[in-house]
Amino acid sequence: MTLLRQNRELKRLGIWNWSLPAFAGKLPDGRNYNACPSAGICAQVCYARNGTYLFPQVKARHQDNLRWTMDDLPDWQHAMLDELSHKRFIDAWVRIHDSGDFYSRAYLTAWLEIMRARQRTRFYAYTKEVAAFRELVEPSPPRNFWWVYSYGGTQDSTLDPDTDRVADVFPDEQAIADAGWHSQEASDLLAVLGPAPVGIPANNIAHFKARQAGRRWSRWQAGVEAARAARRTGTQPATAAGGDRSGASGDPQ
Repeated sequence: MTLLRQNRELKRLGIWNWSLPAFAGKLPDGRNYNACPSAGICAQVCYARNGTYLFPQVKARHQDNLRWTMDDLPDWQHAMLDELSHKRFIDAWVRIHDSGDFYSRAYLTAWLEIMRARQRTRFYAYTKEVAAFRELVEPSPPRNFWWVYSYGGTQDSTLDPDTDRVADVFPDEQAIADAGWHSQEASDLLAVLGPAPVGIPANNIAHFKARQAGRRWSRWQAGVEAARAARRTGTQPATAAGGDRSGASGDPQ
């Protein structure tokens, strides 16, 4: 079984990828899962919940990947180490999760052990699992691992763009430039190797762009959090910077 593949976007850059299902769902055996436990508004506009990712054979493969890591993490880890021992991965780049995230500390730890055992392969990831990375990665990261914290999740408020490498999704390239951020459109690797902070132009998916409504994800998420806090306290939320129009309807479904 081939574990690492190349999707259309990453193949042109020579990058390999490992995929889990995006967000939450149900496995064929009836178990519920959430492969993105810190997802916030991103779950409403995630490219991996659209298009080819919804093809039955693609969805089944991603669910099989998740099931394997859930049911027999040591066996999966052994298989991944074996695959990465092939010469094609020497000096290669692997993106961990073009969909999904580090859904548990045990799973994250397994990846860290893989990275340390395969020093000649370079790994990178976007993640919203800030607390887990603060605990398990930041104190002593593998030297062949790069990551970027991406906005749009429930742990956004713990991020500091002055000290953390962060990425935000903007409506378009002009919005990135106007904010003084740095686009990674030319190469996905710019998210971890290029100048920071990192701007990502929204995917050109009409119903997702309509839902985003001209907002950057960080401000959309902040608006949602403010609306939730207001409902708890019975106060009126302030409008977030940038004209965000978040409220009850802005909560992830």
